[in-house]
Amino acid sequence: MAAEIHSRPQSSRPALLSKIEGHQDAVSAALLIPKEDGVITAGEDRTIRVWLKRDSGQYWPSIYHTMASPCSAMAYHHDSRRIFVGQDNGAIMEFHISEDFNKMNFVKTYPAHQNRVSAVTFCLTSEWVISTGHDKCVSWMCTRSGSMLGRHYFTSWASCLQYDFETQHAFVGDYSGQVTLLKLEQNICSVITTLKGHEGSITSLWWDPVQRLLFSGASDHSIIMWDIGGRRGRTLLLQGHHDKVQAICYLQLTRQLVSCSADGGIAVWNMDISREEAPQWLESDSCQKCEQPFFWNIKQMWDTKTLGLRQHHCRKCGQAVCGKCSTKRSSYPIMGFEFQVRVCDSCFESIKDEDRASLATFHEGKHNISHMSMDISRGLMATCGSDRVVKIWDMTPVVGCSLATGFSSR
Repeated sequence: MAAEIHSRPQSSRPALLSKIEGHQDAVSAALLIPKEDGVITAGEDRTIRVWLKRDSGQYWPSIYHTMASPCSAMAYHHDSRRIFVGQDNGAIMEFHISEDFNKMNFVKTYPAHQNRVSAVTFCLTSEWVISTGHDKCVSWMCTRSGSMLGRHYFTSWASCLQYDFETQHAFVGDYSGQVTLLKLEQNICSVITTLKGHEGSITSLWWDPVQRLLFSGASDHSIIMWDIGGRRGRTLLLQGHHDKVQAICYLQLTRQLVSCSADGGIAVWNMDISREEAPQWLESDSCQKCEQPFFWNIKQMWDTKTLGLRQHHCRKCGQAVCGKCSTKRSSYPIMGFEFQVRVCDSCFESIKDEDRASLATFHEGKHNISHMSMDISRGLMATCGSDRVVKIWDMTPVVGCSLATGFSSR
């Protein structure tokens, strides 16, 4: 049940502060308690635990509560000390934690979904608990009465959720790879727009209400930044992970994006620079460099008595090219390509060495990460996943010093 303590290495990488072990199955969520040396965890082993750091430096469970069903999602509102736990059976349970974090009282059960709850959030001003589930819907319920206010259904599992507390807009990612923007009202909701850009299911979302930026991570290993507030609807692609992007957090003060993938990769992206949008892929019946026909262009193949070629795309200019005209590979970080991708030969010549300088740092979490939470004010991050371990990291070496970010010293 105890936690290992690790010394802080003096280098520009995340420093592992503690490793908490004790769950008997995958840990679905680990939330850092603001202004406290504590973590709240929820697991597939049907337990909710509150871990407090003792004088010895180790984390020990001060609360251990067993649920009726595996815990799949969790939200914690620190000012009111209310916890909302989504379960595999579709229900959400509300608890209230005592001021000393040693006792937890059951408040209410919300029959929010017919299937596994994938995400949950709580809005104090409207007294709503908003959630998404594998029953393909987003629901919002009144925490005063416990009654259902509204539901909206999608064509596939709703996998993640972000909510703008001021404007009552919800962002819902789903397994089809779409993000839907909804305006929630007392008993109705309206679809504002649908964002399409990923080639795999949406696995994580982060909304920054200040700059009005939405970040989505997906099983296609990529992240897209959607400029919701900008008039042009700009989108930026970020590719640097080698597995599905399970968690993201945007640090508004330092203009950095922290992302975690299932293979334990932790990336810190510099968003404080003028990045370029990746081009739309162009369609053509022949190579836009040498004009050789692609294999479906029967007429040109017949006319020129040549075999058709496979179509590829240059990631820098978006042109449709054949293999012979795109033999080179290059990274191009300004466009989000942190590792080598296919570029046409002419674009390869135009990329200078300084253009290949990385605009992100990559680190090893050395465990499966399915969920991450950050306490931005202290520069702390908690990661958890299927290996049943919770790791607490000092992120200040990679996300700026206390002077630049307002991190308080611990």
